[in-house]
Parts: sequence; structure tokens; C-alpha cells
Amino acid sequence: MERIAVIGAGAWGTALAIQAARAGGEVRLWARDAGRAAAMQAVRENAGHLPGHRLPEGITVTADAAAALEGAGLALLVVPAQHMAAVLAHLPALPPALVAAKGVLRDGLRLPLETLALLRPGLPAGVLSGPNFAGEVAAGLPAAAVVASTDAALREAATARLATAHFRLYEQDDPVGAQVGGAAKNVIAIAAGAVMGAGLGENARAALVTRGLTEIARLADALGGRAETVSGLSGLGDLLLTCTGPGSRNFSLGVALGRGEALEHILAGRNSVTEGVATAPALLARARAAGVDMPITAAVADVLAGKVDVAGAMEALLARPRRTE
Repeated sequence: MERIAVIGAGAWGTALAIQAARAGGEVRLWARDAGRAAAMQAVRENAGHLPGHRLPEGITVTADAAAALEGAGLALLVVPAQHMAAVLAHLPALPPALVAAKGVLRDGLRLPLETLALLRPGLPAGVLSGPNFAGEVAAGLPAAAVVASTDAALREAATARLATAHFRLYEQDDPVGAQVGGAAKNVIAIAAGAVMGAGLGENARAALVTRGLTEIARLADALGGRAETVSGLSGLGDLLLTCTGPGSRNFSLGVALGRGEALEHILAGRNSVTEGVATAPALLARARAAGVDMPITAAVADVLAGKVDVAGAMEALLARPRRTE
């Protein structure tokens, strides 16, 4: 696996390209827009999404997907989850791949690996997930993540090609649990931000995050994953970062909602995707189809849909019947 193709040149795709080059790989970074790809290649920086982080010489930026994938032994798919099917439909043959997107697709209510399996059946694949802010990974600050796949050879090879002294990777064989944790934490982060934005206090946030972890574990188990996976980096670790870090897009959106700002106004001021907005209703529908109760997810979906305000959602959660933990 001497060459790695990174499909998607947003902040996280760019950070992973930098990390792959830091680990010694030759990297081809695919950007959808030809003008942006040319600018990044020329100035050696993703000024629009990850400013201040120079691209190492081992990275070539291109808008030609065939050129990006040519000779690659590993592909990192780092496009937003809601756009994955559309991007895959236009890509040539893929090498073994890791999906580094988090969410549940509104069309079909599929997790990212389910979409990949549908469009590229038989392809060795897994997910890369964990508590990682793009800027910190790009800067080489200490971080850890999980490579989750049922394919042991892929786990071992991908870990060897991407890990460095400051980017520790753990292998595990529960990609379902890892994907559920990665998708649901964005929804819980919106709720945590709304609690803080509304001035409801740290106690409320701690309670909400803890109960959120419980409902994530229920869904992981129902979909064929393992509840204990949700206690690891791709669940609890990611949840802690996203529900407390000021750099979290989902948390900051929740804060703005809690302060009374309109969702349309919040989204209009952003140049990057806030995955939890699209994921919340899709995750809720997937959970209901599996017979899983996810009250916090339901509350977030209702707030985003304008059915209830933050105060009303919190009141409804507190009014639920008492039960044992």
C-alpha cells in the first residue's frame, strides 16, 4: 500500500491526507472542484476548509478521480455521508477502502458501509472513526482512532499505513457499532449544545450525554453491533469530544439553537456540513424500524423540524415516566 487515495478534500479529508503523508505514504487527494484542486496544489494549503496547515510534498491534489485512484492500495472515503452514494456512482474501481464519514443516509436509512456494500459489492472495507478534530490531527497533536472492519487483513494494512507516534490506531471488528457511535454522537452533540445555549447548566448536559450513550448502545446492539463498542473511542470518546469541544460543528449549532437562533440562519453562515442535522431524522427512523427507543434523538429531530423549541423538548424529556437506570 504505497499509494493512498483520499476521496474528499474537506477539512477532515485534508487532515487525513496530511496524516497519511506523515506516515510515509504517497497521497493523491481528490477534490470535486477543479479550480479548488488547482489552487490547493499550487499554494499547498486548503485555505477554504483547513487554513494554516501546509500540505506535505507527498500529497498531490487533483480533480481527476481516475488519477487519484490509479495505483492506490487503499482509499479513504471522506465525503459527507449524505453525498457518498452520488460520489461513488461516479468513481472508477476502488481498492480496499475505509469510510471516514459519519451519519445515516436519508435515502434508504443506510449506514455508510451499507451504502458502499450496495454500490461496490464484495469490496474489502471498514471505517475509520474516533474523537478527532481535523485541525489537531493535521497539526500532529496526539490523537487516537479506531479502524473497524470484519476484514483482518484490511485492518492490519490500513493501521500500518496510517498510524504514527502521535496518531494511535486501534483495530476492532465491529464496524456496525463504530458507525452507530459515529453517527449518533453528532445528534447527541446538538442536544448537548442546545442545553448549554439555553443556559440549562452542566448538570443537565452531563445527564443528557450519559443517557445519550445508553440509547446509542441500544441501537448498536439492535443493528448487530456490540454495545461495548459504544464505550470505546468510536462511541464514548467521540461523544465526549463532540459534546464538549468548542470546535464541534454539531455542538456549536446546538448552542445557537438553544439561544433561540433559527436553524436556517445558523446553516446559512456555515461553509461546511453539520452532519447531525440530516442524520437526526434518519437515525430516528432507523431506530424506530428496529424497535429501539431513542428519546433524545427524537427530541433533536423535533427541534430541527420546528415542531418544538428547546425548552419544550427538555420539558418533554423530563416528563417521561420514571424507570430504573
